[in-house]
Amino acid sequence: MTPSQTSGQLAGRVALITGAASGMGLATAERFVGEGASVVIADFNAEAGQAAADRLGPAARFTRCDVAVEDDVAAAVELAKDAFGRLDVMFNNAGIGGAFGPITEIEAEDWDRTFEVLVKGVFLGTKYAARVMIEQVEGGSIINTSSIAGQNGGGGPQAYSAAKAAVINLTKTTALELAPHSIRVNAICPGIIFTPLMHSGDEASAEALMEKMQPLPKRGEGADIAGAALWLAGDDSAFVSGESITVDGAISAAGTRVFGLMDNTKNLHRMVGMAHGTTGQPAKARRL
Repeated sequence: MTPSQTSGQLAGRVALITGAASGMGLATAERFVGEGASVVIADFNAEAGQAAADRLGPAARFTRCDVAVEDDVAAAVELAKDAFGRLDVMFNNAGIGGAFGPITEIEAEDWDRTFEVLVKGVFLGTKYAARVMIEQVEGGSIINTSSIAGQNGGGGPQAYSAAKAAVINLTKTTALELAPHSIRVNAICPGIIFTPLMHSGDEASAEALMEKMQPLPKRGEGADIAGAALWLAGDDSAFVSGESITVDGAISAAGTRVFGLMDNTKNLHRMVGMAHGTTGQPAKARRL
């Protein structure tokens, strides 16, 4: 077992972050380690995940994890216990772009896979993390990544938006259920965050969308989500549970219509397929 770090806002705590090989998850892993936590990086992309853990040093471990597979999630939680002795923070962050295209053309298996990763993954992470936290009798913090797409229409494709809406409700219901155990459950709803999953390599289009949609003249970065996750993981949010915190540069305040305006999404009504995000699996698409 690696000794816990002794300084920082999360000194001595252990966190498990899914989807932490890149983007918001990686930024959060880096921030948590910098604040004294030990971190398990769980990601489908083994090469990127192991590289991230290696860079973070002895306070980090990596495990390949498909969050839609129960045994993978259970093993990731077990690794946190085996490597660091406990689990205090669970960040259910793994995501994919998922099914896209006209509702009349989307393949049912792509719809199902979208919900498996974005909703079932949150369910499984909560299930196994809560078991450990209840056993420890000291409470804990569970953080789920939702999206402004789950709060409003037009923020993303149908499957993604519906799944992220489900995460918001799952956050509320599990916050009520786990409150007697002093386990807090909250969600973060990002807006335009410049990660590979969001811009698909087209940062110029994302910049143009930001200028069109976002009142705050600042690029949203993974570090902005990491800051929100740090607050939810730490003691300053000890009385906060069941909340969905929007981190979007005031887009929601101005009204959301993101999907279809960005160059890499505006023609998707003419195509149908599945986007796997940063898992290393290629996207598939066919023109209608």
